[in-house]
Amino acid sequence: MAPYLSDPLFYAAAIPAVIFLGLAKGGLSGVGTAATPLMALYLPPLEAAALLLPILLTQDAISAYVYRREWSAETLKIMLPGGLIGILLGWLFATYVSDDAIRILIGVVALTFVLNVWLRRAPVEPKPQRRGPGLFWAAISGFASFASQGGGPPFQVYVLPLQLPKMVFVGTVTIFFALINVMKVIPYLALAQFSGANFVTSMLLIPVAVVANFVGIWLIRVMPTKLFYRITYILLFILGSIMLWQGLSHLLR
Repeated sequence: MAPYLSDPLFYAAAIPAVIFLGLAKGGLSGVGTAATPLMALYLPPLEAAALLLPILLTQDAISAYVYRREWSAETLKIMLPGGLIGILLGWLFATYVSDDAIRILIGVVALTFVLNVWLRRAPVEPKPQRRGPGLFWAAISGFASFASQGGGPPFQVYVLPLQLPKMVFVGTVTIFFALINVMKVIPYLALAQFSGANFVTSMLLIPVAVVANFVGIWLIRVMPTKLFYRITYILLFILGSIMLWQGLSHLLR
């Protein structure tokens, strides 16, 4: 048995992490980015991401069923190929790119995007779908998701300006990352990131994650659209700040 399985401090980090994942899978997109950094207090980031993957797949199945009729086919058609490219790049360069470099990249992207939106005085009109930017940000999202389950901010950089209806936005996020997570299984196996101890830990944490998932689904359905988008931007700003701080603080030690 892995030593962390009997460590209360591990669960003090792991339980909030899976709660964040559940809320994110329920529709509060972005909060799940905090899950892997919490788990990485005890495990290498890639191993932490692999431990979380069975939990994510369980939550994906629930959320994909709930939002099965509410998603943008055009957005997914543009972004899924980019996501696959990002996963393949993550697989190829997993041992060459530092976790801190990925955190800094995600943090800078998220903060630049949110500040650009907030500092504009004129109302921002919905942007049209564009294949080039969609593929690019999806590739960044797939790469970050593979390395640290941090694919939310790059994904949102492309999708938030589309100003999709609230439920369509949530459904699109859900379906995209459900498919991305399925794609990650084989690379994680190839990199030997799964273990018996990790699987046991995942099974212990799944009930907490499922409850949080349904809480997130309920919150999204009762939340006004304007409030939902306001909270999403604020969460993206907070998470971008955390990721940037983590990356820089580790590099400056």
